[in-house]
Amino acid sequence: MQITDRSKDVIKSGGEWISSIELENIAMAHPAVLEAAVIACRHPKWDERPLLVVVKKPGADLDRAAMLAFYEGRIARWQIPDDVVFVDEMPHTATGKMLKLKLRQQFEGHTLP
Repeated sequence: MQITDRSKDVIKSGGEWISSIELENIAMAHPAVLEAAVIACRHPKWDERPLLVVVKKPGADLDRAAMLAFYEGRIARWQIPDDVVFVDEMPHTATGKMLKLKLRQQFEGHTLP
């Protein structure tokens, strides 16, 4: 059995599909990550590219380069997120479900490096 994303959580980059769940699972395996989400970010050439949003564990030392390097060898290079944004907390519903819609709205105008 293979679990796939909802259509709005799948990122279409250059005609290829990227699973946000797979990218989130890799990020969550990092010892300094408390919570992670991946959303699509507009890209002029590839249509969409992954943006990783991370909440670090208290006292953790983690930067963009180290987080992206963690993906090396775990997934195809073209699927690695283009950028990482660190936030203090993720938006959640009253029952604790992550609100990716709010993240999409919050980072709608984010410019990828």
